[in-house]
Amino acid sequence: MKKVYANATDALDGVLSDGMLIAAGGFGLCGIPELLLEAIKESGAKDLTFASNNAGVDDFGIGILLQTKQVKKMISSYVGENAEFMRQYLAGELELEFNPQGTLAERMRAGGAGIPGFYTKTGVGTVIAEGKEHKDFNGETYIMEEGIFADLAIVKAWKADDTGNLIFRKTARNFNVPAATCGKVCVAEVEEIVPRGSLDPDAIHLPGIYVHRIIQGSHEKRIEQRTTRKKEDA
Repeated sequence: MKKVYANATDALDGVLSDGMLIAAGGFGLCGIPELLLEAIKESGAKDLTFASNNAGVDDFGIGILLQTKQVKKMISSYVGENAEFMRQYLAGELELEFNPQGTLAERMRAGGAGIPGFYTKTGVGTVIAEGKEHKDFNGETYIMEEGIFADLAIVKAWKADDTGNLIFRKTARNFNVPAATCGKVCVAEVEEIVPRGSLDPDAIHLPGIYVHRIIQGSHEKRIEQRTTRKKEDA
């Protein structure tokens, strides 16, 4: 099965459509599938729902799709750093399903494992729990959260072989792995594709069975919050 494609546009051909639920990997601006997001923007696909740790910033990540009004709903745990997101949400132009960060990760992982729902204490007694089933276990109250089953998953990895085995770099691993597993189709962009058999099996973070299409590309190294200090006098 051919998995390596020439570019992001080709890799999304036939799997991207209006109204999809897309799980996107990345943590903040680290490890986000920027090339695939740009290709989605250029495709003009609309009415999209994104399950993602964050909504990017105004000119990077999912933020570029907010600018073009291609996103109708976000399922996220962190939505700061994005003025356009705030504007659209406050104006009633964008739906938001806010999730605690661990809950969002577990919802993706559960979907990837075929688990339709699970119970968690996180959010009990808050607005997060409104309208959700409550159940007591050993005298403690839990709420039920549903697994995320995405139509498409887009992720970014450090290395891949041509069978789709992936290795991530540090923080980029956090949401990319569960996002990849919960999509019916997973498209990955990577910094380097290496020959089959050259990856140490014990170092592989995501087996190729989850990955359907791969592209290699050049990526921007963004710093979300730059912190500096004044140079001390000698």
